[in-house]
Amino acid sequence: MKIKKGDNILIISGKDKGKTGKVLKSMPSIGRVLVEGVNNVTKAVKAKRQGEKGQLIKVAMPIDVSNIKFICPKCGKAVRIGYKIEKNNKNRICKKCKQIV
Repeated sequence: MKIKKGDNILIISGKDKGKTGKVLKSMPSIGRVLVEGVNNVTKAVKAKRQGEKGQLIKVAMPIDVSNIKFICPKCGKAVRIGYKIEKNNKNRICKKCKQIV
């Protein structure tokens, strides 16, 4: 998976289309990423102790990697990512400006 933790991304489809955010966690085994402030759902949490009240909390859920695009820090555009191998180093590159990310 070409998206890593700490990358800035743009949501290109779904209910949060057009929003940007930072990747908090990358899950390559299932092809999903957790993005801050995006894809929040409301969950009901039961009371843990007697006399305590249950509550509704907002939780960020993972979003599929096919619904996001990487934002290049050099050109500032939403782009695809490629790889370039130079002397035993595999670097990610921006497909538009060809700069190493």
